[in-house]
Amino acid sequence: MALLGLIKRVSRISRNNSRVRVYPARYFQSRDLSSSNTFHGKDAKLPVLIVGAGPVGLVLSILLTKLGVKCALVDKATCFSKHPQAHFINNRSMEIFRKLDGLAGEIERSQPPVDLWRKFIYCTSLSGSTLGTVDHMQPQDFEKVVSPASVAHFSQYKLTSLMLKRLENLGFNVHSSKESDGLELDSVVAGKILMGHECVAIDANKESVTATVAFLKGGKRMERNIQCSLLVGADGAGSAVRRLTNVEMRGERDLQKLISVHFISRELGEYLINNRPGMLFFIFNTGGIGVLVAHDLLQGEFVLQIPYYPPQQSLSDFSTEMCRMLIFNLVGHELSDLDVADIKPWVMHAEVAEKFMCCENRVILAGDAAHRFPPAGGFGMNTGIQDAHNLAWKIAALVQGSAKSSILNTYETERRPIALFNTSLSIQNFRAAMSVPSALGLDPTIANSVHRFINKTVGSILPTGLQKAILDKVFAIGRAQLSESLLNESNPLGHQRLSRLKSIFDGGKSLQLQFPAEDLGFRYQEGAIVPDNESGAGDPEAPSGRRRDYVPCAEPGSRLPHMYVKVLSDSTREVIVSTLDLISIDKVEFLLIISPLQESYELARATFEVAKEFKANVKVCVIWPSSSDDGVVRDSKSALAPCENVVDVMEVKEESGGEASWWSICKLTERGSILVRPDEHIAWRMKSSVPLEPTLHMRDVFNIILGKQ
Repeated sequence: MALLGLIKRVSRISRNNSRVRVYPARYFQSRDLSSSNTFHGKDAKLPVLIVGAGPVGLVLSILLTKLGVKCALVDKATCFSKHPQAHFINNRSMEIFRKLDGLAGEIERSQPPVDLWRKFIYCTSLSGSTLGTVDHMQPQDFEKVVSPASVAHFSQYKLTSLMLKRLENLGFNVHSSKESDGLELDSVVAGKILMGHECVAIDANKESVTATVAFLKGGKRMERNIQCSLLVGADGAGSAVRRLTNVEMRGERDLQKLISVHFISRELGEYLINNRPGMLFFIFNTGGIGVLVAHDLLQGEFVLQIPYYPPQQSLSDFSTEMCRMLIFNLVGHELSDLDVADIKPWVMHAEVAEKFMCCENRVILAGDAAHRFPPAGGFGMNTGIQDAHNLAWKIAALVQGSAKSSILNTYETERRPIALFNTSLSIQNFRAAMSVPSALGLDPTIANSVHRFINKTVGSILPTGLQKAILDKVFAIGRAQLSESLLNESNPLGHQRLSRLKSIFDGGKSLQLQFPAEDLGFRYQEGAIVPDNESGAGDPEAPSGRRRDYVPCAEPGSRLPHMYVKVLSDSTREVIVSTLDLISIDKVEFLLIISPLQESYELARATFEVAKEFKANVKVCVIWPSSSDDGVVRDSKSALAPCENVVDVMEVKEESGGEASWWSICKLTERGSILVRPDEHIAWRMKSSVPLEPTLHMRDVFNIILGKQ
C-alpha cells in the first residue's frame, strides 16, 4: 500500500504541474548520457567545459573537482577584473562557502567590520543633511540560530581571488592569453583556466558538445575546438553561450541605464568611518543624484552609480574630470586623493531565460547567463552560486553512474522557478528603492517618460546636442525639488515630503538588504524530490518586498534546517557541528537522519541495501535527544553492523535555554526520518512512521531522485 501511495502521489505531482516537460520513456533511453561511453573509456572527452570564470563558474569548478569530475574553464577576458561588482553574500551562499576549504571563514576575517556596512544612508551629500538611515542588521542575524553562517559584504574581485587560490590547491592552473602562446592546440585542457579564450561556436549532438574558442597566439587570432560531454554557460548577463544556442530571455528589459564609476579615496573612507559609516549612500541634491556603494571604507574603495540616458548622453560625456566633479558635488567637498579607476556603462534588466537546458540537454545555463536581476537585494550572484550547488552533484551522479541523464532535467525544473521568484522580489525591491526619490518629488517614471518622449518625437529631427540640452534642462528642473529652501521642515511642502520619507523608512518600505525567509527558505516544488501528501507548506508565498524571518522547514525540497549537534565518538575531544556539516562536499552522498529506534534502524539497513544497488553513497545519522542521563549508551553502530557509514550525534540546546528538539524544529515525530541530498536539500521524508516495506519504498525513492523512474 505504501508503494502504491508513493506512485500515486508522484503521478499526481506530474499531472498537476505544467512546468514539468513530459517525455516518452524511449526519449531518455535513446539518449541517456550515463549509459554511453560519454564519461568513461579510453577515448573519453572532457566531462565538463565551463564557459565563464566568474564566481558561478569558479564555484561550479571547485564543487565538481571535489566530487571527482574533471572540468576546465574558458573566459574571453584576458585577465580577472578588478572592478568590485557584486558584494553582498547571503546566508545560503555563505553556508556553501563554509565547505569550500574554509572560504566563508576567510571572507569573514577579510571583510570590513559589520558596523561599517550595516546601514543604508539617505542624504543631500556625504557631508550634508541626513534624510534617513536604515539599519539592516537585527540581533538574530548574529546569533547563528537559523544558520551557521552570517551574511557578508565582500567585493566580487576579492572573492574571485580567494576562489582561485582554492582551485590552485586542487591542481588547477590559470593560463593568461600570453601564456597560451605556449599551449599546444591538442593539449589536455582539464584542470586549466584559459583566459583570453572566447567561445565563438557550439556544435552539439547526441554524443558530445564541441566548443570552438578563439584566442591570440603570437599576435594572431587562432581557434581551437574543445570536445566535452557537457558545456555549462556561466558567462554572465551578455552570455555568448545563450546567444549561440538561441535561448531567449523573458521579462522586463532596460529598467534603467547607469554609469558605474569605480574610484579610490582613503580620505573619504576615513571621513565616513568617523561620521556616518554605511554600505549604500543615496545622495540627492540640485547638482546631481547618485548611489554610492562603499565596498570597503577601510581601503577607501567605492563605486558610484549614476543614471544614464543615451543617446542624448554618451559614455564620452562621463570623462574622468567630469566624474571627479560629480563625486566632489555628491561628497560635499573636494578630495585630495581621489583616484578614478574605471568608468563603464551597464543596463539593468529583470529577465529569466526561457529554458536552462538546450542542445540535447548537453548545454546548460547558470548564473547571470540564465537570469539577470536588478542589483536590489543582491540576488544575482547568490542565485548563481546556488545554481552551481544544485547542478554540481547531479552532474557528478551522472558521470559516476548512479543517476540517469534525466536528472539534469531537474536542474531546470528546480532552479528556474527560484529564478522567476527572485526576479519578482528584486523588481519589488528596486521599486521600493524608487519610492524614496518619488517621495522627494523626483518620480523616476517621469524622467524615463520624458526620455522616451524625446526619443520618439524630436529624436529624429533635432541634433543630438540640442536634445541633450533639453534633457539636461528638464532634469535640472526636477532636481530643483531638492533645494534646501524647499526640502526643510519649515516649508509646508518640504515638511510633507520629509514626513512621507520617514513613513517609508519606519515602515520598512524602502530598499531592503536581507531576505532571510527567501534566502534560506526557498523550496523546490518538484524535481529530484519525492513530494508527500502531508506537505503543509503549499506554494511559496508571493514576494512582499519586505524582510521576513526564516522559519525552519523540513518539507521535501527545502534546505535542511540548521541545528548544532555534538558528534558522539570515542575521542575525548568534543566536536560540535551544524546538521548541514553532516553532508559531505567531497562525494555524492545522501544523508539519512533517524532516531535511535529499532524500526528506524530497519529503515537504515534497507536504505544501505538500496543505495548499493544504485551505486550511490549513503551515510546514516542517528540524532540522540539532549539528556543529562549519562547512563545511556549512545551508540548505533553496533545495532547497524555491518554497515559502517554511521554517525551518532546529540542535540545541543541553545544557550538561551530553548527547549526545541530536532524533530520538533522539523515538525516531525521521533519516528520520522529525513533523506537529504548532497546539496543539503531534503529529498524525502516520513513524518511519523517507517514504511511497511522499507526496501521497496526506498527503491522507489531513489528511482525518483536519481531519474531512473
